[in-house]
Amino acid sequence: MDMLAYMMRTTVKLPEELDARLRHEAQRRGITISELTREAIDSHLGPRRRLGAAAAGRSGRADVSERIEEILASEVPLSH
Repeated sequence: MDMLAYMMRTTVKLPEELDARLRHEAQRRGITISELTREAIDSHLGPRRRLGAAAAGRSGRADVSERIEEILASEVPLSH
């Protein structure tokens, strides 16, 4: 099946200078603006993380609901 069938369309408004830089870089690299935009967003967001706390209910521990804040805090750094 076509890869585009799994993609969502998003409209982004860019300043003229940034749009020109984006188009120039895509042309220089021989890729589409969409490909370059996906690469840039993916790079900016970093690798996808999985939370171990998501499986805490299967841990066999009886105190998970009481400790959920502690469990999540150990996996998700505070952003300031």
